[in-house]
Amino acid sequence: MVAGATGLVGREILAALLADKTYLAVHCVGRRAPPVTHPKLHFHAVDFAALPADLPAVDDCFIALGTTIKVAGSQEAFRAVDLKAVEALALMERRLGATKLGVVSAMGADSNSRVFYNRIKGEMELSVARMGYPSLVIARPSLIDGDRAALQQADRPGEGLGLMLARCLGGLIPRNYRVIKASAIAHALIRHVKMGTPGVVTLMSGEMQGG
Repeated sequence: MVAGATGLVGREILAALLADKTYLAVHCVGRRAPPVTHPKLHFHAVDFAALPADLPAVDDCFIALGTTIKVAGSQEAFRAVDLKAVEALALMERRLGATKLGVVSAMGADSNSRVFYNRIKGEMELSVARMGYPSLVIARPSLIDGDRAALQQADRPGEGLGLMLARCLGGLIPRNYRVIKASAIAHALIRHVKMGTPGVVTLMSGEMQGG
């Protein structure tokens, strides 16, 4: 199961899973279908605030849902996506029998943070960790490099400047703070989910570089 497949990291997760012969079927949920077709891809249009009870049971679940307060329109709308929607799908699939969960969070996630974005990401991490998944992998990437224009995503001027500076500084930046490609996050997350390490594994950005 993949959620967020029309986003920067989710698109890479979906592509990698479709190419992976160990997965016989890939189910994708969201408001709109991803712009790809494949014999083993099955899309389910859903409202995350009211998920249907007949979603398919899967073994592995990957969630790469995320927005910005600017795009969402308010802190509450942001919370509905980055916390509530993640919780809803993760809990639904756990109840349906999923045993492994991979979720994309963010560097700086901390449920006690004074920064709203980091606090919501931290609350999400704590919530999914309590759902009883035998194996949970949390990816905490730093600034993500990818083609947002191809996804028709709104410009993020601050992020664009950060990416430019990070590329110029290169190796001078500590590994965990370097720009990371969306594909590296996706491949690292899938690899660790497939390993099925018991408990909670948190992947810091530096660990995923080149993943």
